[in-house]
Amino acid sequence: MFVKIQLKYGRETKEISIPARNLMGILEPEDLPGVKDPLEEVRQALANPRGTPLLREMARGKRNVVILCSDISRPAPSQIILPPLLDELNRAGIKDDQVTVIFGLGIHRPHSPLEHRQLVGEEMFRRLRCLDHNPRDCVQIGQSSRGTPVQLFRPVAQADLIIATGNLELHRKAGYTGGDKALMPGVCSRESIQGNHRMMDQPGAKPGQITGNPIREDMEEAGRMAGLAFIVNAVLNSRQEMVKTVAGDRIQAHREGIKYVDRMYRRAISRLADIAVASCGGFPKDQSLYQAQKGLENASQVVREGGTIILLAECGEMYGNRLFEEWISRARSPDDPLRWLQEQFVLGAHKAAAICRVVQKKEVFLISRMPKEAVENCFLRPAETVEQALAKALEKHGPHAQILVLPHANTTLPLVKTS
Repeated sequence: MFVKIQLKYGRETKEISIPARNLMGILEPEDLPGVKDPLEEVRQALANPRGTPLLREMARGKRNVVILCSDISRPAPSQIILPPLLDELNRAGIKDDQVTVIFGLGIHRPHSPLEHRQLVGEEMFRRLRCLDHNPRDCVQIGQSSRGTPVQLFRPVAQADLIIATGNLELHRKAGYTGGDKALMPGVCSRESIQGNHRMMDQPGAKPGQITGNPIREDMEEAGRMAGLAFIVNAVLNSRQEMVKTVAGDRIQAHREGIKYVDRMYRRAISRLADIAVASCGGFPKDQSLYQAQKGLENASQVVREGGTIILLAECGEMYGNRLFEEWISRARSPDDPLRWLQEQFVLGAHKAAAICRVVQKKEVFLISRMPKEAVENCFLRPAETVEQALAKALEKHGPHAQILVLPHANTTLPLVKTS
């Protein structure tokens, strides 16, 4: 007998079959219901900000407003957040031509004009100036206590009101997305981002942790230095429905929002599996191997040493980062990128080391659109289907191997309960 399970792959859904006798469980988010009217949810958040006056009061007399928005690699509902946000600014006397939307790229690729339109919606694209952040056009406003240079994209540094938007979910190193993360690394220079990310191997840099997390604390120090005045963050369930929107102070509103994230995405398991079958959750989370690595890392937390991970990730944009591709391509063994990273932290290339850290201890199959040779170049095993990879894994681990399925591996935080 087989259990049929739907897993997202790019913009499609694939049905997979798992032998019922082997299925240990399906580690899914405990979704909260989506709100009936997302626009009204944003309006209510703006009408009841946490820790700040109303945005219209804060905006009065300002002449140059920037709204930070997520890039296309994130599922942030900017097209829903922006209309009520702009209404609030208009009520303060701010004209449309005084507002600029800036997409925080970090070190990701630039957008096309069509992608700008898709991200903000037709009306907002027509009314507002939309810009991609440029990490090469930044000005330094200071240095954090941890030594990170805080270098902001020039139009952000020149604004007299900075508003950050985005979605809230778990993040593998910053604890959570949202809040100050829209500013650092979102609209900073490569030097700033590298300075912040070099702390990713410190003990506190892990998903679901705020206090004692050096990356999150460094980001929040940068936000304070930059004068980030107001945030609007949405929490989405696994169906990409808006569950809650929070607005106001960059710390207080953020902390309120993560309560909803934890309720849905922190999931406990009683023991480790022999095999994990994981989907990143579809587009945009699996648009490249660079993005899909997050799902691989979470899946690795539920599999015993020597076990097998079967990762379903379309990777239509292949590697997704030039330096990542360079490091993984010239590595002769998984040890190489880890050694290179110890010698010098290189932003982007660090993901090569992250993948190699997993494959040193666990077998990984990848079902993707990447050519077979490219997959093997990453020390992963290519497979055409989940069933094909699963047959090989069962042959290796035996007929009684325990299988755990993660339909949303990028955003689910597995917690192993110990007796």
